[in-house]
Amino acid sequence: MRTYYDQLGRTINVPLVINRIVCLVPSITELLYDLGLSEKIIGRTKFCVFEGHNLEKATIVGGTKQVHYDKIIALEPDIIICNKEENTEEIVTTLDAHFPVYVSSIQTIHGALAMIDDLGKILKVDASAQELIGRINEMQIDFHKNRYEDLRCVYLIWQNPFMTVGKDTFIYHMLQEMGMLSVVQDYRYPEITKDEINESSATFIMLSNEPFPFAEKHKQSLQPSFPTKKILLVDGSYFSWYGSRLLKAYEYMKSLRETILMMED
Repeated sequence: MRTYYDQLGRTINVPLVINRIVCLVPSITELLYDLGLSEKIIGRTKFCVFEGHNLEKATIVGGTKQVHYDKIIALEPDIIICNKEENTEEIVTTLDAHFPVYVSSIQTIHGALAMIDDLGKILKVDASAQELIGRINEMQIDFHKNRYEDLRCVYLIWQNPFMTVGKDTFIYHMLQEMGMLSVVQDYRYPEITKDEINESSATFIMLSNEPFPFAEKHKQSLQPSFPTKKILLVDGSYFSWYGSRLLKAYEYMKSLRETILMMED
């Protein structure tokens, strides 16, 4: 056995060779695929579906908040990968009684890269993980060469009630990376009213397509309620997925930044 620590500081003991992986975090499932581990992914959530990624051989064991324990136990995984925010404490505790469970906890780019480093070592794909980390670092440095002054925004993830992101979330950190300053200074995912949005100093309202599927129809219906704000539809995966999706995130944010600057003119 080999001993490691996850991002909660928990000790995990894993086999010398890991051939059977269950991952309950969609963004990390994508990461594992991109690290060349697709053949070892034997269990995934129903949300672990990505364009160009064939994971049909992996058994669907439920969602991120509710899983079929019997299916996971029957798979006999060598390791299970979870996330503090996306999965429940009950899921981690229940599965930890049977198998090694690595739990990630990510609020920043630094935390995301630390998770990639951890999994590279644990799953013995360290070279691929370090290459990915290097590429993300390069893209981050290049993006920041043209970083502009903070533009104030409200980033919405839900409707009825409206919900936004607090400053202890990965999305909040990614907004800062882009040069967008959220006017909400609460924690986690607070509710926010139309009046609060209108009275805020935000210039932009960003409508994410996940977890609520905001689309053009929502943008059109909401614009009259926010006459002094500019509304922008955004792909939430580039702000909330902390695995290999980060490679595409900076290119996406660069394109989005150009759109925002044109809207500012």
